[in-house]
Amino acid sequence: MRSAWTGRTAVTLQAALRLSQEAFAAYLGISARTVAAWHQKPTVKPQSEMQQLLDTALAQAAPDAQARFAELTRPVADDRLQLDPHIVAALDWVDSQAGWSPGTARTHVAARAAQLDSHQLQDRSHHRARVSQRDIADALTAYYGPTPLYRARFGNQLLATSIVTRPEWLDLACPLDVSHDRLRATTTPSAAVTLDHDAAVNRLAETLTLGTRLVNAPLYSLTSLDVGSGRIAGTVGIASFVEYALTLDLLEAELIDAITAGRVTLPLRDRFLPDLGTVLDVADRLCAGGALALTAIARPADPYRGPADFLLLIQERSGHVVNAARRLAVIPKGFHQPVTDIRADAQVGATLRRELEEELFGRADIDSTLGDQRSADPMHPSRLSEPFRWLLAEPGRLRMESTGFGLNLVSGNHEFASLIVIHDEDFWPRFGGMVEANWESSRLHRYSTQDPDIIGEPLADVAWSNEGLFAMLQGLRRLAEVDPDRVNLPPLDWEITE
Repeated sequence: MRSAWTGRTAVTLQAALRLSQEAFAAYLGISARTVAAWHQKPTVKPQSEMQQLLDTALAQAAPDAQARFAELTRPVADDRLQLDPHIVAALDWVDSQAGWSPGTARTHVAARAAQLDSHQLQDRSHHRARVSQRDIADALTAYYGPTPLYRARFGNQLLATSIVTRPEWLDLACPLDVSHDRLRATTTPSAAVTLDHDAAVNRLAETLTLGTRLVNAPLYSLTSLDVGSGRIAGTVGIASFVEYALTLDLLEAELIDAITAGRVTLPLRDRFLPDLGTVLDVADRLCAGGALALTAIARPADPYRGPADFLLLIQERSGHVVNAARRLAVIPKGFHQPVTDIRADAQVGATLRRELEEELFGRADIDSTLGDQRSADPMHPSRLSEPFRWLLAEPGRLRMESTGFGLNLVSGNHEFASLIVIHDEDFWPRFGGMVEANWESSRLHRYSTQDPDIIGEPLADVAWSNEGLFAMLQGLRRLAEVDPDRVNLPPLDWEITE
């Protein structure tokens, strides 16, 4: 009844038969030592003769034992295909876009998931994280031709990104308040996307196999933009995360796999972002994106650590996130999306304030990936975390600015690079122990702006997400202007490739 067995599935059969190790050994006619070895080494594969013996034992088991075995070995993916409302919504969307009858996508995804190996997928994810920003930028330049991409010189390092930008979009120093942060939500639906159903099925199958969280929340899709010194304006429409995850978000993996394999064909990119004009024409395509910020916390001079500085926080993204998995990024980082108020949440600052609470101050109740949002005002002052409430209690403790804007050529996303500065030196002694990254991060790193050599090393790491490096570099430039006495770093100057 099974083509292959492992120690784990053999032990599962023992559990389904409700036998002790000794009784199970006697049932099979083998030594108890062999059964004990299966318990100790669940990934071991029994010899072919033993596999045949296990096949026979399962076939001759009572129907209720066979049913228990089937239940115990049923992949978790089966549960999500049937019970996860977000996966069900994705399957329904694929059926609709592909013109399939209801349930067809579920059948295809289940069949594809059964063929996948989670260990191979995890290995592939690690390999993808080793492809550098320079390799990505070079591959995109080869595809699109001369392209205005952001890069920066930090000391003797030249750091490349895939962020399409303009001089007027950089060094914005735009306060994220109602007077300057003026993105406006409209009722205009986002532009339709053309589905590649094979790629979408594969993405969903991999999502199930790896246990990646996928939540079909609404996203803001940029439809127009007016950005200049000290201001952000424009309009956003509403799209769904499923639309993005199963279309444009597939482009990054396709590109990196092509770089690794030395291929030149990019059929998904040919479909979704075939030329630079399409990338820039945000009104006629799905243009999801996000807001992300370098967080800098002022600390006083210390007899052991040295002069007054800013503590910088950098995250390693978890392998369970859909976007920028296993990449370095600033923190907070989140999709620009509404939670309860479509109009007010359209401001970039609204997303960053929410992400700061969620990703650093432990507010799980505003994490849209963990459950439904039932609070009418999740950012009401009475619900704020103690650290955030303290920061807002007096003017001057907290500064939030946008430092730059760009379009990520990898996926076409819009990116609002920002800076969060905590100026009050009392914050870290009071609340430093309460600052903790959420599930989206696998690790949090700390750096000082008084350590130029140490900061230079992570900046050269190939694991940076392009948008994360963009925000980091623009944030460092602005920090040197905001409080130069705390920043002992080499000159940092940006340039735009042609």
